[in-house]
Amino acid sequence: MLAGATTIQWSAAIVTPVLGAIGPSAATAWRYLVGAVVLVALTRPRVRHWSRSQWLGAAALGVSTAVMSFCFYQSIARITLGSAVAIEYLGPFLVAALGRRTARHLVLVAVAGAGVLALARPGGGVTLVGGLFALGSGAGWAGYAFASRRVGHTTDGFQGLAVAMAIAAVLASPFAVASFTRLFSHAAMTGRMALVAVMSIVVGFALEMQALRRIRPSVVSVVIALDPAVAFVVGWLLLGQTISTWDIVGLICVVVAGVGVTYDVAKAGEALDLTGVGA
Repeated sequence: MLAGATTIQWSAAIVTPVLGAIGPSAATAWRYLVGAVVLVALTRPRVRHWSRSQWLGAAALGVSTAVMSFCFYQSIARITLGSAVAIEYLGPFLVAALGRRTARHLVLVAVAGAGVLALARPGGGVTLVGGLFALGSGAGWAGYAFASRRVGHTTDGFQGLAVAMAIAAVLASPFAVASFTRLFSHAAMTGRMALVAVMSIVVGFALEMQALRRIRPSVVSVVIALDPAVAFVVGWLLLGQTISTWDIVGLICVVVAGVGVTYDVAKAGEALDLTGVGA
């Protein structure tokens, strides 16, 4: 889980310079197109005898992942990586917290809200549009949390993941057309985009799916709650994004609330298995 989180956030840092050249939408599309081709070539999914349930699961995973990534790339084009992931995390966090509306969970929701306010304070660098796209990515993440678990347990190996990513690639492909010439006329940009696709779609998502099959939901949930911290560290190390005292306060609030809520829910046997770290 930690390797998957780090790989996906690392790929988000690598893709950041490309966003200004071809735009977040095109970058999302090429990420899925390349990643899907590699996954399908490696797994060669046998879908002829798939059931309706398997197809619906793969479709739900593909659609939710496409929404999550599209909004996430739009967000990190406007605000820092750490802030985007912290706000994005509210999606699955709120689903888990409000699923069991205990007094403790309502307090933790307030703590998480205070953390987001600290991150989105005036002068903090979080724009309205960037924050809204991060929230949209969180909604996609919440859907991904349901779908990924279903696909992981109803399909063999990575076949379900490959089909889901192919569906996401088809949905995103119209955004890639206008950037074709610009992307492939610069070898360095092409190589960077290919690396991002392999790191996030092939390696990152595959690591997460394998983790889901091996560790308890309570462990998964706690590790995923640490994802905003991973994003802040990656943004600081690789992109030189500054971290202020208020950022640290906001991060601590979000992580503490996330660990408390998701661990409680997981231990009660109602966990969402909150995978899908930052698109």
